[in-house]
Amino acid sequence: MKHTSLLHLKLKVLWHTVGTYLLLGAIAFIMLLPLLWLVSTAFKSPTEDIFQFPPQLMPQQPTLGNFVKVWQTNPFGQYLFNSVLVAGLTVGLNLLFCALAAYPLARLEFRGREVIFSLIVSTILIPFQIVMIPLYILTVQLGLRNSYLGLIFPAIASAFGIFLLRQAFQGVPKELEEAARMDGCSELGIWWFVMLPSIRPALVTLAIFVFIGSWSDFLWPLIILDKPEYYTLPLGVAKLAGAFSLDWRLIAAGSVISIAPILLFFLIMQRYIVPTEAGSGVKG
Repeated sequence: MKHTSLLHLKLKVLWHTVGTYLLLGAIAFIMLLPLLWLVSTAFKSPTEDIFQFPPQLMPQQPTLGNFVKVWQTNPFGQYLFNSVLVAGLTVGLNLLFCALAAYPLARLEFRGREVIFSLIVSTILIPFQIVMIPLYILTVQLGLRNSYLGLIFPAIASAFGIFLLRQAFQGVPKELEEAARMDGCSELGIWWFVMLPSIRPALVTLAIFVFIGSWSDFLWPLIILDKPEYYTLPLGVAKLAGAFSLDWRLIAAGSVISIAPILLFFLIMQRYIVPTEAGSGVKG
């Protein structure tokens, strides 16, 4: 009797696990379906119908001709270079300035610290569209229109980044900071050699968010650029849609080229999103 009850319990747990995975798999497939259809369209030959129902996700005659034509008829190499440069600099500057701002707000004691932090966090509630015009005017007055620095300028720091890194800094044991200070390390040295390595997962998380936001940004480059040599991939794909408005295969190919680096960046960086042993050097 006891053996039968145990077997029944194991079967119940097994069916529950299988059902959970099937449900999650179905949800994941539904969410990935538009992306799969996009990739499928990019590889379809001109003789295949891309609007048939139900959609055929596997091309009958897969071809790279769409990618070759897009690359040869448009300066996608320049667009890709611009996006990589802008996104890379944006990530680097954002991490630098957010970490510099978050450290004193988390570890140093001074009058008005909580008020300053509250004011910074409250700016998250302000939509970009509200500050877009003043920011554009300021960028033009600084002579940054049609330049890489003009593309980077609005994103060199963010309230969300300061909030995220401040919370991470607060989780670092004070014993590490005190030990470094007793060894004669300066405040900047503590920030660089002790604090930043201790919050690596938070830095990587912020880097991923900033990279995706910068890479996929369309509105700000649209209003700050009118020279095609500075176009990023989102503007390049929009231009492609205008040039090949009747051939969705080419538009899909350009979109895949634009999406692929984001997936590659995430796959490279996700291995670093692991808890760090910030307290490994502290003996209890």
